[in-house]
Amino acid sequence: MTRRITWTLLVLTAVLLVLAVVPLAVSLTARERIAYRDSQRAATRVIAAAAEEHLSDNKPPTVLNQELDAAARAGDCASVYDASGRLVAGTPCTAARGEEAEELVEDVLAGHEPEPPENEGRLLAAEPAGEVRRPAGAVVLARSAGPLDARIAAIWGWSGAIGVAGLAAAALLSVRLARWVSRPLSTLDASARRLGEGTLDERAEVGAGPPEVRRLAATFNTMAARTEALVHGHRAVIADVSHQLRTPLAALRLRLDVLAAGAEPDTAVELAAAQEEIARLSRMVDGLLAVARAEQATPRPAAVRVGEVVAERVAAWAPVAEERGVRLTAVSEGAAPTCALGAGHLEQILDNLIANAVEAADSGGSITLGHGTVRGRARVFVRDDGPGMTDEAKAVAFRRFGNPQARGTGLGLAIVHRLVTVNGGSAGLEDTPGGGLTVVLELPLWPEGRHEQGGA
Repeated sequence: MTRRITWTLLVLTAVLLVLAVVPLAVSLTARERIAYRDSQRAATRVIAAAAEEHLSDNKPPTVLNQELDAAARAGDCASVYDASGRLVAGTPCTAARGEEAEELVEDVLAGHEPEPPENEGRLLAAEPAGEVRRPAGAVVLARSAGPLDARIAAIWGWSGAIGVAGLAAAALLSVRLARWVSRPLSTLDASARRLGEGTLDERAEVGAGPPEVRRLAATFNTMAARTEALVHGHRAVIADVSHQLRTPLAALRLRLDVLAAGAEPDTAVELAAAQEEIARLSRMVDGLLAVARAEQATPRPAAVRVGEVVAERVAAWAPVAEERGVRLTAVSEGAAPTCALGAGHLEQILDNLIANAVEAADSGGSITLGHGTVRGRARVFVRDDGPGMTDEAKAVAFRRFGNPQARGTGLGLAIVHRLVTVNGGSAGLEDTPGGGLTVVLELPLWPEGRHEQGGA
C-alpha cells in the first residue's frame, strides 16, 4: 500500500509540475527573447538617429562616431550605409557586414521591415536612418546572442530546479503520508492475523493513523475483547462442567460396584453394562477436560528433539501394544529434526495418536511412528493398518465428536489438532497403502543457531 500511494502521488505531482513549470518557462523564454530584441532595436534606432543627422543634414559625424564607439564598448557591431547601400561608417568588428547585412540594408532602403536573422551566435537588426519610406540610409547592428542564451539557460535551469525540488518534496510528503496511512493498517492486519491464529489477548494500536483507521482499530479491539470473553467463557464452562462431573461419576461407579458385589446373576449383568456406560462417560468427561486444557494452551516454544520423544513414547506404549497383539515400531526418514513446540505437547500428541491406533488396530497388526524433514518443516507420522476411515469421516475427524466411526470418545484427534495448530503446525489424514490410516503432522523447526532453552 505504501508503494501504491507513494507512486500515485509522485506521478500526479510530476504531471502537475510539468503542466505548470514547462509553460511558464516557455513564456519566460519568449518574453526574454522579445525584450532582448527590443533592446537591440532601441540601440539600433539611437545610431540610426545620429546617422540621419550626418547623412540628411550633412552634419559632422561626431555624434555618429560617439554612438558607434559606445556600441563597440558594449560589445556590439554596427555598420552605417547611405541611401545607395554604400558603407560609410562602422565599428571595427565586421559582424554587421556581409551578405546578410547587405540583404537587410536592401530591404530597409526599399521601405520594408525585415525579420532580423541570427548568424553564428549573433543577432542582426536593421533600422532606417530617417523616414521609413524614403530613408537617407540604414544601420545594421549585430549583437551577441550569448547573454540571451545565458538568460534562457538560467530560466530553464531554475525551472528544472524548482521541478526537482517540488518532486523531492512531494516524494518526502507522499512517503510520510503513505506510511501514516498504511503503517496502522499493516499493524491492524498483523493483529487480526494473530487473533485468528488464537492469540485472544491481541489488541491493535489505536493512537496512530487517520481518524477512520483509529476508529477501525478501536472497533477491532472491542470485537477482540468480546471474542476473548466468549471463548474463555466457553472453555471455562466446559472445564468446570467436566471437572464437576468427575466426582459424581466416581461416586456412582463405586455404588454400582457395591451393588454388583451382592447382586443376582441377571442383575449383575445389567449392573456390569451400567458400569461400562459409566466408564465410557468418565472417559468422555476426561476427554472434554483435556480439550479445554488444550484450547487454553499458550505455548512458549522450546527445542524438542523429535527422535528422542518418539523413542520414549514407543517404549512407553510397547507393553500396551503387545497386550493387544499389535507390533509398535519407530522409523527415521533422514536426520532427526528439532522442533519448536510447547513443553510436553509432542508427548501428548503422540499419546493420543498411539492410543487411537492401538484401539483401531486388530490383533496381529502393526503401528509405525516415523519422523523426518520435508520442505523446511519437521514431518511426524503415525501409521496403522487398521480399518481406516471413509472420506466423510476424515473430513470431520478433527472436530470434537465429529467422527461417528470413533470407537472411543471422539476427542483424541480434536486434542491433537488443537495442540498442533497452536504451535504453528498442521495435521492431516491419509490412507495407509494396503489399508489403514496415517496421521501426518508438519511441525515448525527450531531455528538454527538459536540457543536451545528446553527440550525432551
